[in-house]
Amino acid sequence: MVTLNKIYTRSGDTGTTALATGERVPKHALRIESYGTVDETNSAIGMARLHTAALPKLDAMLSRIQNELFDLGADLATPAKDEDLGYEPLRILDSQVTRLEAEIDEMNEALAPLNSFILPGGTPAAAHLHLARTICRRAERLVTALMETPHEMVNGAALRYLNRLSDFLFVAARHANRGEDGKGPGDVKWVPGATR
Repeated sequence: MVTLNKIYTRSGDTGTTALATGERVPKHALRIESYGTVDETNSAIGMARLHTAALPKLDAMLSRIQNELFDLGADLATPAKDEDLGYEPLRILDSQVTRLEAEIDEMNEALAPLNSFILPGGTPAAAHLHLARTICRRAERLVTALMETPHEMVNGAALRYLNRLSDFLFVAARHANRGEDGKGPGDVKWVPGATR
């Protein structure tokens, strides 16, 4: 259980922060950038949820995902190392990735096949979900860079989760533009060269 009695500690005033292992690293370290961008994704999903009351099933999925993103942050904040930490670190599981895939497939069944790239927009919910998707893609890029950094170890399921989550957010944005009843405005399609 996490207990936060005091919000400021002054321990980061020198430009470092602590990982879950207690190790102190620069605040600009790639691992910190990675889980900081996961936190940005979570915040963007929170903004999207301000507009998903009319989409209760999607809203419930997003609520669960927000909790899982905290799990993902904890996973990334605890480098996978050989030594015993004295506790079992929280890790993203492949079953969480599989659940995202099932939800993507379920939402996608009701959507028309794409015959064009689509622009981020439409309903407020869809626009915010597209923003969350692009932030999630940035988190994914940072995690892949972290994985390729010598002596840095990352749970492979964490990367798979981010990759699938960005797909989920894309389909969720399309779902939001369609609406639960199928009477929404639909996708905003890209028209190549339309303003030439």
